[in-house]
Amino acid sequence: MTAVPAVRSSDQDASSALQLRDIRKSFGATPIVRGVTLDIRKGERHAIIGPNGAGKSTLFNLISGRFSPTEGSIRLNGEEIAGRAPHQINRRGLARSFQVTNIFPRMSVYENIRCGVLWSLGYRYNFWRSVQKLRDANEQTEQTLEQIRMTARRHTLAGVLTYAEQRALEIGITIACDPGVILLDEPTAGMSRSETDHAVALIRAVSHGRTLVMVEHDMGVVFDLADRISVLVYGEIIATDIPERIRANPAVQTAYLGAAAHA
Repeated sequence: MTAVPAVRSSDQDASSALQLRDIRKSFGATPIVRGVTLDIRKGERHAIIGPNGAGKSTLFNLISGRFSPTEGSIRLNGEEIAGRAPHQINRRGLARSFQVTNIFPRMSVYENIRCGVLWSLGYRYNFWRSVQKLRDANEQTEQTLEQIRMTARRHTLAGVLTYAEQRALEIGITIACDPGVILLDEPTAGMSRSETDHAVALIRAVSHGRTLVMVEHDMGVVFDLADRISVLVYGEIIATDIPERIRANPAVQTAYLGAAAHA
């Protein structure tokens, strides 16, 4: 494995929440991510777009610890996290949602959120301890319910929620640990236009004061939410810029956006 040059102190910008340096991932002889270098600033909403098979979900898996990179460095607030386990990365302030809804269908909305809160606060199963008496966990659960606007659905079983409500609940579970960095993987996939509009408003609200990184195929959502956009094609970043310049970039139009860029 090729050694990665040390990251210079000048590169460790205090304004960066995430720093990726020459990240590569191969499965066997097949390279999927081919040397991604990217700085994501604290407090920005950053979208990663690209055609199917570009390596977007693999890149998310590398950042969140599901996969270890073949080569490269990933820093979260200046601390190296490449190769760490997902729960270790989560406790350092990064949380992630998935493309497929990941909830406990037979538990209530409140209980789903509280599970995320309990984990983040370090509570473990204890036969003698009543969760009802854990004031810090209950207060944080209430705050999260308010953030995702689901207080009125607190006692509803998650499995009977609408699809859009389940996605909102998953975002709630994601932010239950009060992370500084949120990764959302296609948060509006499968939604109607009105559901998407509500999801965008929710994402804007819960990401306020946090760093948001999202993979999203809906270009309306991307251009509405993102401060900057990175375009991933065949495992490489071909452009990172503000939405207006990405929309007008001929290479991006050719590789991904096409005529939709002018819609």
